[in-house]
Amino acid sequence: MIDLEKAMLDPTAVFDIPAEVLDTDELNRAQKVEILRRWEYDARELEVAEEEAGMAVRRPEMFGLVLKALKDLGATHDTEHSPPTK
Repeated sequence: MIDLEKAMLDPTAVFDIPAEVLDTDELNRAQKVEILRRWEYDARELEVAEEEAGMAVRRPEMFGLVLKALKDLGATHDTEHSPPTK
């Protein structure tokens, strides 16, 4: 059984890849979108922090995978709460 509260706070603690969110029958569409939006925010934050620190982005494909999963659900990414890009 999926720990919904944990997934909402830290999707990577419950799912390995965004497609797993789509594949589960334990969540409704709204829950999946919320988890993926959180994942999107976290992935963007990590990407920005790594770029600012002059590090290579560890998982550059993750942000794209999250956006694809959101698109597959018919949702868009959350530009209102996404951190600004350079």
